Amino acid sequence: MKKITLLIAIFLVANSLIAQKYFTKTGHISFFSTTPVEDIKADNYQSSSVINFENGDIVFSVLMKGFEFEKALMQEHFNEKYVESDEFPKTKFTGNIKNFETVNLSKNGAYEVEVEGKMTLHGVSKEVSTNGTLVVKYGLVSGKADFVLAPEDYEINIPAMVRDKIAKTVTITVDMEYKEFKRK
Repeated sequence: MKKITLLIAIFLVANSLIAQKYFTKTGHISFFSTTPVEDIKADNYQSSSVINFENGDIVFSVLMKGFEFEKALMQEHFNEKYVESDEFPKTKFTGNIKNFETVNLSKNGAYEVEVEGKMTLHGVSKEVSTNGTLVVKYGLVSGKADFVLAPEDYEINIPAMVRDKIAKTVTITVDMEYKEFKRK
């Protein structure tokens, strides 16, 4: 009887540890650049992300060729001339939610969080930080945050001919709908 009780206890603890991870394969990442000459917006729904609520670790990855633009020529230039998607196919963020312990996964609500980590874009890694919001609703978690990045910081060269059309900083919006990770 003691062995059965011990096995059940181990199973429940292991299951609760696994239940602390949430993931998505269809997250939405967009970017927006505005200048007096032109606004540029692109959306990507092929982003993957995992949050580990045991330690606050968060990772997201996005395929650069997954960004969709209003104009096909913008998309072509973005991939071939600016972010060089064939050479640098993914952008990745690896970081930590500094105050993850304030998020109560068993209580519906919106939780303000602080996120810090390393953004790797165009082969260049930089430390970044931002504030975001995690919303818990009936066992699902959604997350939203904005990052402001300068293409120049990631060695993305903007030709002088179009420099007035692209802002010096670009707003990256991360919008994820997470599901609890369950082993089968």
